Amino acid sequence: MFNPNDTVLFQGDSITDASRRKGRKGPNDAAGLGLGYAFHASAQLLKQSPGLGLNIYNRGLSGNKVYQLADRWKKDCLKLKPDVLSILIGVNDYSHAHFHGYGGTLAEYERDYNTLLESTRVMLPEVKLIIGEPFLLEAGQITDAHVEGVSVYQEAARRVADRFSAVWVPYQQAFNEALKQAPAEYWAPDGVHPTVAGHMLMAQAWLDAVGI
Repeated sequence: MFNPNDTVLFQGDSITDASRRKGRKGPNDAAGLGLGYAFHASAQLLKQSPGLGLNIYNRGLSGNKVYQLADRWKKDCLKLKPDVLSILIGVNDYSHAHFHGYGGTLAEYERDYNTLLESTRVMLPEVKLIIGEPFLLEAGQITDAHVEGVSVYQEAARRVADRFSAVWVPYQQAFNEALKQAPAEYWAPDGVHPTVAGHMLMAQAWLDAVGI
């Protein structure tokens, strides 16, 4: 998956952002990688591959939906010329429509996701893609109906991943397994944003998916 001197980029919404320091733009910067799964996965990847000289960035941005990735893609993705691009996006596309009056649809989510990756492949034809499964847990305002409702967005994200031969990270599955050990609040108190344990769970799922 990773070659010497590769640039690895994490993209997404607040789950990827994880309070990263926006002014810290250099590679492998602890503050710039944030406090979440992107940091933990990067730390393990760098520890296990010291000879590769990887350059890892996080450009997740809180609140983003898939169309908002496109609005900042030139600056926050293409300019960095990633060799490996990891994206987690979709929970806001679903939840903002249910809680905040956002008018976007499932069809628009899938269409915009496909369009974004099509244009990315034109500019970066050799880029390796990793697509994370959007997820929800039944906690806070999130009910079982919402967890069930997001499943169609998960299916859409999986179709996008399959279309572009991307590595798929099954986050919902990872959390569902973890619920056998501790309640949802332990992993994500509001059903969306992971705790320290939840982020570590995500990091391990990501590492497993890429074969680390």
